[in-house]
Amino acid sequence: MLRTLAFDADDTLWHNETFYAESQETFRTLLRPYHDDAWIDARLQATEARNLRRYGYGIKGFTLSMIETALELTENRLDGAGVQALLALGQAMLEKPVETLPHVPEVLQELSGTFSLMLITKGDLFDQETKLAKSRLGHLFSKVEIVSEKDEATYAALLQRHGIPPADFIMVGNSVRSDILPVLALGGRAVHVPYAITWAHEVVATPAGGTFPVLASILDLPGLLTNW
Repeated sequence: MLRTLAFDADDTLWHNETFYAESQETFRTLLRPYHDDAWIDARLQATEARNLRRYGYGIKGFTLSMIETALELTENRLDGAGVQALLALGQAMLEKPVETLPHVPEVLQELSGTFSLMLITKGDLFDQETKLAKSRLGHLFSKVEIVSEKDEATYAALLQRHGIPPADFIMVGNSVRSDILPVLALGGRAVHVPYAITWAHEVVATPAGGTFPVLASILDLPGLLTNW
């Protein structure tokens, strides 16, 4: 039986957080007549965190959180044109083309001959399915799981459903919180490939003497797995 090598999608296989950062700058520009950038960022972050249980992860929830935050920060003075501008911003994010990160297609192609590849990503089902289709990487994965959260319970349920022993499971991702720590807790292995931008909700303190490798690029993954 082939060992399972699983990948996160957003900011591991394709760009994602960059689009959010660009949209946040547009959001700041809209609200600068009312508040400074630091306060705008703090309120949006708090609204997003509060709304995760309502909307989950993804662009649609982010758009609703922007509208809610804008109404709060303008004391409901944001007019219809302002709301329309934020809706258009969210729609533009949904329609952006998927840009795979450097070396991703060739690395996945190389590893697909040695491992059973699996995609595990969280967020809106339709949005993530659309991104995967746009990426043209779907044919390389034998299993695709789109989940509402990536925690220890979620990984345990996935491994049980697919009959994968934790010792035969390796997770590759950009988030220590979502891709690394839960998998290590279950007895699997994990590889951290950091992205230039990390959403504040995903930031956690890295354990001292962490038992997982950190790669500068996904291009280094095949060599690491060979030596493992």
